Amino acid sequence: MLCLRKVCLFPLRRYQARTLSSDLLLSQINNCTHEDEVFSLVGRNKARLSEKHVGIALNVLWQLQKKRPLLLRTSDYVRNHSQFLALCILAENKVQHMEDEVIVDTLYSIQRLNVEDHDSLAEVLVTEAWKRLERLSLPALSKFALCLYKQRRQFSPLIGKIAHIVDMKLDSIEDIRILSVLMISISDVISQSFRDRLLQKAEHLLGEEDEVYFNYAKRVTQFLQNVKLTYYPLLEKCNKIFLKSASQLDLHNISIIFGLYEQLGFDSAEFRLVAKQLLSESIDDYHDPETFAKLFFILGPMAGSKVRERLLVTAAHMAEEFSSHQVLAILKTMQKMRCRNSHLLKKMVSVLHKHLDSYHVLQLIKLTQYLMLLRCYDPELFAKLKMLLFGFLKSSVISADTAAIIRVLALLPSSQVEEIIVNKATAILPQCSLYHLNYIATALVKWNHYDQLHWQNTSELCVKLLQKINDCGFQRLHKAGNVNLLLEELTHVNGEWFQEVIREETVATCQRLIDQITWKNVLQLSFFLIKTNHRCPSLLDRIASVTVENTDKIHPFEMYSILCLFSILNYDPPGNEEFFDSCIQHLTSNLSCFETHHLVLLGHVLAVAGYFPPALIKTIFNVSFLSKLDAQLEGKYLALMNLRVRSRLMKLNRAVCLECPEFHIPWFHDQCKPSRSRINPLRQHVHKMLAEILGGSHYTRVSVLTPYYYEIDFECILDKNKKPLSYMPQNMLLSALEGIHWRRDIKVEGRKALPPGAQRIALELLDSKAFIKDSHHLKGEAAVKKRHLEMLGYRVIQIPHFEWNSMVLSTKGEQLEYLRRWEGVVW
Repeated sequence: MLCLRKVCLFPLRRYQARTLSSDLLLSQINNCTHEDEVFSLVGRNKARLSEKHVGIALNVLWQLQKKRPLLLRTSDYVRNHSQFLALCILAENKVQHMEDEVIVDTLYSIQRLNVEDHDSLAEVLVTEAWKRLERLSLPALSKFALCLYKQRRQFSPLIGKIAHIVDMKLDSIEDIRILSVLMISISDVISQSFRDRLLQKAEHLLGEEDEVYFNYAKRVTQFLQNVKLTYYPLLEKCNKIFLKSASQLDLHNISIIFGLYEQLGFDSAEFRLVAKQLLSESIDDYHDPETFAKLFFILGPMAGSKVRERLLVTAAHMAEEFSSHQVLAILKTMQKMRCRNSHLLKKMVSVLHKHLDSYHVLQLIKLTQYLMLLRCYDPELFAKLKMLLFGFLKSSVISADTAAIIRVLALLPSSQVEEIIVNKATAILPQCSLYHLNYIATALVKWNHYDQLHWQNTSELCVKLLQKINDCGFQRLHKAGNVNLLLEELTHVNGEWFQEVIREETVATCQRLIDQITWKNVLQLSFFLIKTNHRCPSLLDRIASVTVENTDKIHPFEMYSILCLFSILNYDPPGNEEFFDSCIQHLTSNLSCFETHHLVLLGHVLAVAGYFPPALIKTIFNVSFLSKLDAQLEGKYLALMNLRVRSRLMKLNRAVCLECPEFHIPWFHDQCKPSRSRINPLRQHVHKMLAEILGGSHYTRVSVLTPYYYEIDFECILDKNKKPLSYMPQNMLLSALEGIHWRRDIKVEGRKALPPGAQRIALELLDSKAFIKDSHHLKGEAAVKKRHLEMLGYRVIQIPHFEWNSMVLSTKGEQLEYLRRWEGVVW
């Protein structure tokens, strides 16, 4: 019995010693401070390494690399080390015995060490994790999903299974870190309803606007970009987190956030100001081409003149060092900056010659666009571009790429349609969306005009192909059964072909699908109708009714865009007061959602519609608000936006002064006097006829600036007997006289009081821009101008282009008679 006990105790002691030794080895691996220490332990203990040791060793190797700055990492050294290869073989052999979390951690570690995705270990780990998918914990599932996403398997059935598990367990996820990773990973395989549930969950979990959420906010923003959705509540929340995370806003993170915002069409003036300040202060820290290209891309469009000049000089100095990708980024930024720096452009073009062959087709397409917008002229470069684009066109099998190539080929100087273009376009037409049909049609219209000007014989080819494109467009519209998919296709469709050929049919299709219009798609429909410049009462009424019924579900900024539609088109829906009142109440309750420049745009839109909410007007016309607006406009990345906002502020200031004197808002745009437009041939022609009718040119003034800076085509004054008064000095209507009142509440310099019974006449020539497309209905701005001129004491005569250019007024005599009898005015 004692002998038996001794025999049994011997293996037990041996097992205990081995366990103790193994634990010591595990501790030694965890305590390594350099990769070579790990490899030394692996080399000495290969026979004793368990699956746990192998997993920990690979993880420690990654953690050691992670601690180093990116440029100092030695992943190549690690991967090529003999002991690393030994570790990978051991891991592959022991994978079935690994715990679930160890499998995922090992996959993550080797991926971070840049092991190829098709490496046998990576494939074995993915396969084993797939087998255990249902039992993975949520943290392990999110890490595994991220690994698959990094391997570009976002459309694989495996990601679909992960999405199903997330769908089932979504209510139990309470960690935004886990959720944000899963959201990015499954974003390509989810339905719209599942997407909405994820957004609601993320909005709930994102928590306080705190720096700790910075990376999670980045992932959520990335998710929105992946699903191509500008969801304002979540974006605003993420933006506030970014603003409170100044310590993490380095160049790398700022460039990521700017890129995401640009693709989402989201702009934060406050974030731009913060980024501008941070980057301007550290501009001297970026000496290498990679970081400088990022700096130029972000800071260039919003830099002041001094910083801008420094950036341009440095970019020219570094030009030869830029990679192909960096050259593309510099040219894109120059285009955004509207930069015409010929020295820098020449430098970029000279570098392009050596990089041109390395670009793939989409990069070449973008490059061509940038060069044309920058007005670059280099025949040799364009000849090579054309040759490369034709090469890609011949081999292209993707309809989107083919359409885009055809479009940019038409941009090139002296380009003309060729048989290969017609053949490739004809072959892809049945697969093309309206967006891509528009691309091809735009190119053909351009080529057709060019051929007619240069007596080319290819016009017939263009015409026949255009007819096929028209037929395909109509067929696509007739088959459309989902208004959301249709509006998505129409997002970027514009131009001559759309306006002249399929616009009416597109509107008719939207009317056919009118029952599918909900609060979720009224914004896209509003954008579409603004673009078409089309007044369709049934669609406008539907938008208004849906908006009133769902006011609380529509974000205030989206509400602003919907109001733009009605303001621009000058349309009053049924229940007009209820519609505007409910929208205004929702907006004024959420003014904090708007940035300063957006509030100005909102105020102008409402003013055109005839509404002046006191809360909004008092917010805008406030010294601190206007100071903040000035500061933000200095940092605006587009000069056109700057001009647009300042113009709208002036118009709003004018409208408030004229229509709401009870607000006691002063007119503070005296220093913004606009220059008069040039006197065109039509004005000269009409001026001569007015002189003939009135008895001389001195009875009429041309291109007149009124008080509050409206410009009118012609002004004349009739006395109480309808006789014209001269603007000559003897009539005492000298422009030098000052301080004369037009109305008791408006002081106007340079005008004399009218004789009793006299009246000023404003005669306006209205072109097609003043009217709704194919309609006699005035747009909002033209209607407001007439209203304001009448408030200033004018009798307003508006001559529409469709009357003046009609066959009825084809002779001078008919035109003279028309002027004499317009609106009952007796000349």
